[in-house]
Amino acid sequence: MASNSTAYSFPNAQWPGNVIPVREESGKVIPWRVTANDIGERTEERLRNEILILREEIDRSSMFEELVGSSKPIRQLLKHVEKVARLDSTVLILGKTGTGKELVARALHRRSKRANRPFIRINCAAVPQSLIASELFGHDKGAFTGALQQRAGRFEAADGGTLFLDEVGELPMETQIALLRVLQEKEFEPVGSNHPISVDVRVIAATNHDLRAAVVAGTFRRDLFYRLGVFPIKVPSLRERVEDIPLLVQYFVARYCKESGKCIRHIGKQTLEHLRSYHWPGNIRELQNVVERALMLSETDSFVVDESWLKVESAESLPKRCLSGLEDPEV
Repeated sequence: MASNSTAYSFPNAQWPGNVIPVREESGKVIPWRVTANDIGERTEERLRNEILILREEIDRSSMFEELVGSSKPIRQLLKHVEKVARLDSTVLILGKTGTGKELVARALHRRSKRANRPFIRINCAAVPQSLIASELFGHDKGAFTGALQQRAGRFEAADGGTLFLDEVGELPMETQIALLRVLQEKEFEPVGSNHPISVDVRVIAATNHDLRAAVVAGTFRRDLFYRLGVFPIKVPSLRERVEDIPLLVQYFVARYCKESGKCIRHIGKQTLEHLRSYHWPGNIRELQNVVERALMLSETDSFVVDESWLKVESAESLPKRCLSGLEDPEV
């Protein structure tokens, strides 16, 4: 999030052998596949996965990819990123939801010797536990019901690059064992296969949970915890870096003005004061949403935020249907 960091440049990414970058008239870069008739099932499936990943990277190229801030906590964070980025050590990123853990992972990748190789992300909490092993390691044809063909997993797609395991604490125990093997032996076996595949992948993991408590509770392997946490990095919450709020507001205002064609010439001191005094349970993600919403409703060249948006609602004031599965907003 440093304003002097280099923005992610997709066209410099490593393209598969039979995929070439083509720029449309609009300027958007898209992958164009050159067909071949002698591609095996696994290779063809891997290419399809790579093309999907490339398209995801194109979509992400316009996202908030900068670590913006000058506060002491963010300077300390950037110092840690610079120290470990060029190493191949595993990194465990810790922080609340919405603090920018994925941005830190991408910053580590961009500053590493793997910068021109794939950056592959998977949210371990978003994949059903019965399918997570297949997503990570791939599977052979007939490995389970519905496995109609071979499929390459995220580790294979990330070969030579970086694999970002978001919400790593959600991995089931059997998948934790397989992950530990990859980290130690640099190889894995696809689901339903007895043939190991060697890979060269740097793993960066992230969690918003207390993995030490999970180890004590027996839901997370102690040896995997130590293996992942070779270099832990804590991402500060927004309330820990309140002095960065004006910079972040300016950044988001400029971004959304460019997207919407609006022109904001003035950000009021009172508005900034309200933003600085708010608790921000949703951290930077919440700030981003507030700025975007305010810009959408703006009819002048002054940026103003409705004060009612910045009032923390108590649990009693929320509709009952919103309380189902409600977690601590800090998490």
